[in-house]
Amino acid sequence: MDTTVVQFDSAGTSCVGQAYLPHVEGPCPCVILCTGFAGTQDTPSLVFTARAFADAGFVAITFDYRSFGSSSGEPRQLVDIEGQLADIRSAIDYARTRRDVDPERVTLWGTSLGGGHVVTVAAGDPRICAVVAQVPFNGFPKKVEQRSTRTTLKLLTAIVRDKLRGTLGRVPYYIKVIGTPDEIAVIGSSEALQAISDTTSESWQNQVAPRGLLDMMRYKPGRFAERLRMPVLVCIADFDAETLGADSIEIAQRAPRGHVRSYPVSHFGIYRPDVRQNVVADQVAFVRSAVKHTVQEEHS
Repeated sequence: MDTTVVQFDSAGTSCVGQAYLPHVEGPCPCVILCTGFAGTQDTPSLVFTARAFADAGFVAITFDYRSFGSSSGEPRQLVDIEGQLADIRSAIDYARTRRDVDPERVTLWGTSLGGGHVVTVAAGDPRICAVVAQVPFNGFPKKVEQRSTRTTLKLLTAIVRDKLRGTLGRVPYYIKVIGTPDEIAVIGSSEALQAISDTTSESWQNQVAPRGLLDMMRYKPGRFAERLRMPVLVCIADFDAETLGADSIEIAQRAPRGHVRSYPVSHFGIYRPDVRQNVVADQVAFVRSAVKHTVQEEHS
């Protein structure tokens, strides 16, 4: 397997990615991997997954969303839902122009918020071969464990403050992505802090502009799932407190060709090295099967 830096334009924003290339003659099937909330492409679990697909004969492409990691975009560390969806669509367009990629065998893989994104994008692109949504975001849970009312109010105040600063063209009012239950953070839990080593990387920053949470409060990718005509695998964590299993299962239930695999771990536990090996093996097998059936349909 070889790797190479790639770059593509997304509505004027330069997105920088990495292509993991199999040692097989193309054109090959392709998997585009989309990170989670405030994530970057050099996250250990994402790199592991990309390498696994490349070893299985796929061209695997990772990339940083606008305003994160190596990609351009201002302000930095702002989760822009519509912008990220545009970045994924641009990544698909780029992949389909590559000579080593079969444009009819492109799969979308996403985790957490990225898991919700791939559902939304694939619902509008029937050429997508398959979808893998790992612990996908499908709306915020009504109650967040370990977070007090006082801390919740502080978070809401930070969101409003940052939104106002954005309206005035000022530097964002940043908060932590992951913190303790008593800190102002998007995810405040002791379990998340313990798992941070499995989800962070050299380019990852533990800060985010909280105004992006306003759009996430209205974002429910599952409502698009009925439009998915390709095979869809939803991987859920049984003890997930961030993206609840019931909400994630809704995606598979609504998708005409939806499938569910569950694992006895938490949201962050699914990224652990001892867990992700089995999870990714299941995902690779699923996508291989989907690609095989796509080829059979083309020749039938």
